Amino acid sequence: MNAADTAPCLSTMSAVALFVRTRLCTSSALALAQCSACRAAAIRASLATQQSRSYAKPAKKSKSKEDAASHKKGGKGVSTDDLVPASQRIASSADYKNTESKMQGVLEWYRKEVAALETRATGRVTPAVLSPVRVKLPGATDARGVRLEEVATVGVKDGTTLLVTVFEEHTLKYVEQAIYDAKLPSITPQKVDTRTIKIPIPKPTVETRNALYTTASRQAEDVRVQLRKLHQALLKKADINKHSADFSTYQALNDQCMSELEQILAHLKKSTG
Repeated sequence: MNAADTAPCLSTMSAVALFVRTRLCTSSALALAQCSACRAAAIRASLATQQSRSYAKPAKKSKSKEDAASHKKGGKGVSTDDLVPASQRIASSADYKNTESKMQGVLEWYRKEVAALETRATGRVTPAVLSPVRVKLPGATDARGVRLEEVATVGVKDGTTLLVTVFEEHTLKYVEQAIYDAKLPSITPQKVDTRTIKIPIPKPTVETRNALYTTASRQAEDVRVQLRKLHQALLKKADINKHSADFSTYQALNDQCMSELEQILAHLKKSTG
């Protein structure tokens, strides 16, 4: 091949090489541009994330932490007892409940006594007539004596007479004396034999009913004294006086029991005429 033929070939090859180089440069430029764009996008995303974190709201406290914080006052924890009304807290205390139980026990005893008196005032003859009787036996540990039904049986004969039969003969004289000591109006025991006492029950007269009410009134005064003593003991134990903030709650217990006592006595007054 001569020089004339070689020149066109070289020109063509140079053109092709130039074209390829141009394409390569263009591709490199495009790749570089794309890479720069990706990096810029990544930077923008990172900045946006940091800004969103800086402006984000603080996380809410858990319910338990909120409750704990809400129960704090002046930097000091508040006991759940402080959230309960004082009257309820006092009424649920052991000393208060114990005293309330004793006071109600005294009232229950009085109800039974009055029920027996009311039975007599209406003319009905039942063993309950002798319920106030307390028998004092030698060597007994209880100075008040035992109930009559613990040492004897009480029955009704002909609807007008009570029959008392002791379990042991040697207790008869103590039972007879106990019936006298009870000072029940129009009640007079009569010895029948070594184990039996009969008690005729007369029909109640106006005088008898008045006497029964007098007996109930005397017992009511004794009950008032017992209730006051129990109430005063509670106040002393709780260190409460008339100027204490909780005095009204303690006083309400005494007022309630006294009110119940008056209602029992008023009912008997109505029954006895």
